[in-house]
Amino acid sequence: MKYPQFFNDIESITLYDDLSQFLGVNDDGVVEITYADIVKTAGHSCATVAGAYLVALKGLKALYGETLPARGMIQVELKNAPTEDNAGVVASVLSNITGATIDFGFGGIPTGKYNRRNLLFFSANIDADVCFTRKDTGKKVYVSYTPQKVVNPMAILKSAIVPDATEEDKKSFPKRFQEMVKSVFENSDKVISVRIES
Repeated sequence: MKYPQFFNDIESITLYDDLSQFLGVNDDGVVEITYADIVKTAGHSCATVAGAYLVALKGLKALYGETLPARGMIQVELKNAPTEDNAGVVASVLSNITGATIDFGFGGIPTGKYNRRNLLFFSANIDADVCFTRKDTGKKVYVSYTPQKVVNPMAILKSAIVPDATEEDKKSFPKRFQEMVKSVFENSDKVISVRIES
């Protein structure tokens, strides 16, 4: 897969997945997820996908500190409903990273361990876009994403689809759009806010 060079510069997310280790996927259960991996599962790279990735990256760092996040042991709550403001897209990204699902994920083994269901919730009563909760300690981290501080994806999109868009507008659109995504990552401290509740 050929993709923009800046994908390689984005910090990956590393987690410990004991289910992966239990099933023999790898010896140590350590799983590394890159932005390119998420783009493949999402099917595209945009400000929403980039934002969801950053929400996970910064939120999990705040939630676990120096230790690896435990995949499958993280509850994820989203403020919006699935069809509101692309919350469904955000949830898909966060589900891929954390393992959290509503009722469609792995139900666990007969002992009850490794259940990934009932860890993802929409329309949560929270004052942030997303809340991550550690199932082992109850620690919570609230994360919000405000891309409008640095980018305007709709303006770039419209420039390529309006009736008077030139051939050059259309031809340059993919590159301009990914440059916009790149700027989201370059300004991550401006577009992402994190609040920790112990």
